[in-house]
Amino acid sequence: MEKEQLSVALLQQDLIWENPEANRDKFDSLIRGLEGNPDIIVMPEMFSTGFSMNPAQHASDMNQPMLDAMKEWSRLKNAAICGSLMMKHDNTFVNRFVWVEPNAEVQFYDKAHLFRMGEENQHYTAGNKRLLIRFRGWNIAPFVCYDLRFPVWLRRTPEFDYDMLLFVANWPERRTYHWRTLALARAIENQSYVVAVNRVGVDGYGVSYQGDSQVVDPLGMPIFRADDFKEVAETVTISKNNLLEYRKNFPAWADADPFFIPSLQPY
Repeated sequence: MEKEQLSVALLQQDLIWENPEANRDKFDSLIRGLEGNPDIIVMPEMFSTGFSMNPAQHASDMNQPMLDAMKEWSRLKNAAICGSLMMKHDNTFVNRFVWVEPNAEVQFYDKAHLFRMGEENQHYTAGNKRLLIRFRGWNIAPFVCYDLRFPVWLRRTPEFDYDMLLFVANWPERRTYHWRTLALARAIENQSYVVAVNRVGVDGYGVSYQGDSQVVDPLGMPIFRADDFKEVAETVTISKNNLLEYRKNFPAWADADPFFIPSLQPY
């Protein structure tokens, strides 16, 4: 099923620190109560725990109960459900973006840029493989939080051609200006929609989160920006025709510089 218009629900929420069961119950109630029929439902980074550096105590594998819950929510709402989770992978841990579709298909992307200022690189292993999701006629490229700062990793190319950049985050209040500005820049330089979902509240380390979840159009104009410091569940609709028309009328993409990323694995 291909859709010209895609509706995306942004769940900007406070997260209960290192409590997967409580967060699962919270999102269960929220998702079941969503009005309308969104195509995609987006939760923040590490939505089951907050941005915790204690994966040995709280990470699970791909058989964890939260993944079962995501499958149930996806089936119930006939929508793709996504967000990131701390997970075990072989003998290490990863910050894994998980995408679940109504047919129970699961795809994932492991965060490539680990936030060293928060010691994420000391507790998790970086991924080196991008993901391109094809869903209801749209190409979607998902990334996690700190990835937003690295334009080469995110760059749209003929080999990595997407319609939407999708970010899930725990981006602190003190760098809100960066969050807002970088999302606009990524939309402009890639002539792509950007959907970016952040959390609110204060985590177990005392870090405050303003939210500012947003949807940006391919010209870099904000379509929606969530209220500061408030829990929000908002559905925004975007148009494929508007995207393609803009790229046709202003084909800056055709003059982009070629490059390659030596460490990149085929997606």
